[in-house]
Amino acid sequence: MNAAAGNYSQAELDKFDELAQRWWDPNGPQRALHALNPVRLSYVAERAQLRDAAVLDVGCGGGLLSEGLARAGARVTAIDLAPNLLKVARLHGLESGIKVEYRALAVEALAADAPPAFDAVTCMEMLEHVPDPASVIEACARLLKPGGRLFLSTLNRTPAAFALAIVGAEYVARLLPRGTHRYRDFIRPSELAGWLRDAGLQLEDVSGLMYEPWRNGARLSSRTDVNYLACARKPGPVEARA
Repeated sequence: MNAAAGNYSQAELDKFDELAQRWWDPNGPQRALHALNPVRLSYVAERAQLRDAAVLDVGCGGGLLSEGLARAGARVTAIDLAPNLLKVARLHGLESGIKVEYRALAVEALAADAPPAFDAVTCMEMLEHVPDPASVIEACARLLKPGGRLFLSTLNRTPAAFALAIVGAEYVARLLPRGTHRYRDFIRPSELAGWLRDAGLQLEDVSGLMYEPWRNGARLSSRTDVNYLACARKPGPVEARA
């Protein structure tokens, strides 16, 4: 696979593009994402200095996290391959006055041309939607400055995740459109850790991310069997040689 050109599923892009017009509706199809977003942002802000930092948001969608990062003082570049989502993100930025540079670009393509210029990279709820998650992680690692951190969130491949994220969220409670997730694409933390090591990154933390639909809220948890967040650091030259 030419990862820069082909590490995406057109069906997945089309699926999310169809949700673009209601992406910023807190009671719409992305209601759960709106609840998760403050927790994701806090997780990043507690582990990386965002004020005046260069931050890349990979798979930015309609810009929920991108705008949060920029509001916290970061200089944000946000990339995605879904054109309708990027259009919505740009329009919302005009309304909110929050400045984000949105680009229609794959992370592998950016890594092929750009130097390691980012203090932090975020990639949330995207890895389970691409054919080669390891390629995304490797590209993110290349774009980080030494000492920079990569922040990820995804779904664990467990019976609990199947029951809650697919059966419960998509078919019973109808919190998400049917077909949003495929169980075979969920990622175990051990698999993620291996890809991070292969990319030269040091895993610092794995935390559960729990969505509570009865209050439409979310919180960090010690349970990682459904959603989870991870933070990994790119060592400096001296550390890498040690």
